[in-house]
Amino acid sequence: MKRPTWGRTGARGPTRGRGGGRGRAEPGAAAEEGAPATAGRSGTGREAPPVIEFRDVELTYPGPPPVPALRCSGLRIGKGEFVTVVGPSGSGKSTFLNIAGLLDSPTAGTYLLDGISTRELNDRDRTGLRGNRIGFVFQSFHLLPHRTALENVALSRVYSRIAPSERLRRARTALDRVGLTHRVDSPPTRLSGGERQRVAIARAVAGGPSLLLCDEPTGNLDSDNARNVMELLTDLHADGLTVVVITHDPQVAGRGGRTVTIRDGRLSEAPE
Repeated sequence: MKRPTWGRTGARGPTRGRGGGRGRAEPGAAAEEGAPATAGRSGTGREAPPVIEFRDVELTYPGPPPVPALRCSGLRIGKGEFVTVVGPSGSGKSTFLNIAGLLDSPTAGTYLLDGISTRELNDRDRTGLRGNRIGFVFQSFHLLPHRTALENVALSRVYSRIAPSERLRRARTALDRVGLTHRVDSPPTRLSGGERQRVAIARAVAGGPSLLLCDEPTGNLDSDNARNVMELLTDLHADGLTVVVITHDPQVAGRGGRTVTIRDGRLSEAPE
């Protein structure tokens, strides 16, 4: 079976149109969902924009007193990179994840996802952009216990404009890619921890995102399963997917091509 390429294949995402209108996609802003990904350069021959670009991004929770969670930060993560994010507890890793995953909005600065400014998008547009371009993998799997592996993956695309038969086909392809063809009919209660995380990864990539955000993906796994999950993420990266992994584990952090450190809400590149 030919291995799929897990580059961006999301539906056309929202950008600001002329005159400041919201939710209007510029022509050619993105391929339709399911279309082949284009790596490296755009169709016009220009360099592709970074998948993640923070421009002086900050997030401060209101007080009193105000609590700065992420201080003025700049960051660029290019298409096809594998970046790990490390830092002590309470340093701002969760805040970074929430902003990068469009789960929270910065209080200052601008976040661009695939070159699309998210600063003034309304909730509906942010939800659409997140659903089409970002896949999430969490420490706790978040699978529905009374649904099969196939159903858990297929249900992730239930709000997309895809026929049920096509959702199931893509779910089977994703589960095959993570080595779980023989487990498609098994509920999570009959899967090992490593298998559950593989189902979660299949769910995250089934829609063809441009970015895979992983929050402590090996935190609930033993050493062997953790190694297998990291090898899978490495394979997905080799196929062209941009991968960002937040971790406390130095061995996991060493698997990335770059490491970003967060300390006291400040982002910095780790010394080589």
